[in-house]
Amino acid sequence: MQRPAQVDQRDERDRRAKRLHRVLVGAAAVPVMLIAAGCSSDSGSEDAGAKSSGSPEAAASASASPTVQAAAYKSLPEPCGVLSKKTLGEMVPKASKSGKEGTSDDTSTRGSCSWSSLDNNGVKGSQFRWLNISLLRFESDTSRGSGEDQAQAYYEKQVQDAQSSEGAKNAKSQPLSGTGDAATTVTYDLKKKEGSFKQQTVVTRVENVVVSLDYNGAGLAGEKTPSAATLTKLAEKAAKEAVASVSSANGEGSGGGTGSGSGTSPSPSKSASKSPSQSPEQSESKSASPTKSAAKKS
Repeated sequence: MQRPAQVDQRDERDRRAKRLHRVLVGAAAVPVMLIAAGCSSDSGSEDAGAKSSGSPEAAASASASPTVQAAAYKSLPEPCGVLSKKTLGEMVPKASKSGKEGTSDDTSTRGSCSWSSLDNNGVKGSQFRWLNISLLRFESDTSRGSGEDQAQAYYEKQVQDAQSSEGAKNAKSQPLSGTGDAATTVTYDLKKKEGSFKQQTVVTRVENVVVSLDYNGAGLAGEKTPSAATLTKLAEKAAKEAVASVSSANGEGSGGGTGSGSGTSPSPSKSASKSPSQSPEQSESKSASPTKSAAKKS
C-alpha cells in the first residue's frame, strides 16, 4: 500500500502537468488568431479602398481640366494681298501698286493695309478714295472662351463703333448675306473742310477671324460727290473677296467666302494652340478703331 503522502504528491504533479499543457496549447493558438485577424483587416482595407476609388467624389477629382473648342483658323493672309489687282483698280485707281501695311507685333493674329487714291484734274477738281482693311484673329482660351465666341463679340463691337462714329450723318446699317458667318454694312455721310465724304464700313466675321473694311470717297475742289450706292457695292464686293482670302489662307476653297455656315470648316478635334501672352482684345484696344482711322485719314 502506498502511503497517503505519496499519493497526494503524485496527484499534485499530475494536476501541474495538465495545467502546463493547457497553457502551452493556449499560447500556441494566440499567433494563429492574430494572423487570421490581420488577414481579415487587410482584406477589409482593400475592399474599402476599392470602393473609395470608385466613388463619385474620387471620379470628379480625377476629371480633366476645363477645355474649349479649338479655333478653326490658325493663320491670316498677307493683309496687302487679300484683294486682287482688278478690285484695287476699281476702288483706288490712282493708288500706288502696293498698299501701306500697318505695324503688327504678331502677323498671325492681326494685320492691316491701306490704300489712298487722288485723281487730280486740276481746276476741274479731284476724286479722292481711301481704303483700309484690318484682320484680327482670335485664339481659343479657357479663360476667355472659344476663338469664335471672342470674334463674335468683337464683331458686334465693331459694328456698334461704326454706327456711332463721331460726326456721322444719315447713318444706316444692314446685314450682308453670303459673306462669312456674319456681316454688316454701315454707311454714313461725313462733312469735312475738304468736302463731303461718303463712308462705307463692312464688318465681317468668318470663324474666329474678324475682317473690317473701311472705304470712303469724296469729290474735292468742286468735283462731284461720288455715288454712295456705287461705293457701297464696291466695298461689299471687296469684303467678300477678303473673307475668301482668309479661308484660302487656312486651306479652304476661296470661291464661297463663307465659314462654318458652308460646312467647310476644319474639324474641331484638333487641340487648341496656346494663346498669346496678350489677348487680341487687349492689343487692339490700344489702337484706334478702323472706322475712326478712316475718318481721320480722310
